[in-house]
Amino acid sequence: MTLTTILPSLRRSIPDPFAPDRWPAHTHLSTTDVIVDDVPMLRLVEQCGTPCVHSAAAVIPGTGGCPSPAARTSVVVVRVNTAIFDEDGHHLTLEACLSDVEPCWSELRLIGRASTTHTVPFRIGSEAGIEQRVPLPRDLAPGDLLAVPCRGEVAQSVGSASGFIQNGE
Repeated sequence: MTLTTILPSLRRSIPDPFAPDRWPAHTHLSTTDVIVDDVPMLRLVEQCGTPCVHSAAAVIPGTGGCPSPAARTSVVVVRVNTAIFDEDGHHLTLEACLSDVEPCWSELRLIGRASTTHTVPFRIGSEAGIEQRVPLPRDLAPGDLLAVPCRGEVAQSVGSASGFIQNGE
């Protein structure tokens, strides 16, 4: 358990902790953004829309952030389509299908605003029938932006009106 989990109001002044080995090299966080190689993901969204992808060198695990000469890691930014709260729990649908890539769901994070509400487990379903549970702020709403690191090179599919993301390898 982290300080921002216990006291979510701290998210206005410090970002939630992250696992640097799961993100691209030279990634750092602000309270409202993920910055990779000096590229803020919010700026990328302004220029490219969503869903969008930024790929960079992966981190060699256990090196404290040393970039890999060959491996890549991507960050995918998507919008929340629906956030439903019912007797079954909290459900989330995203604008993109991530079933063909390898997202690190434990690192999924809200960008664009600092939420001061406690986290709750959201269920994210996919077309492949795979269901993930991820802790996200309770006040998540349609239109919110989420960033998630994905192993390998991820490319946005060309000509996809639905915004599907496919593995680019």
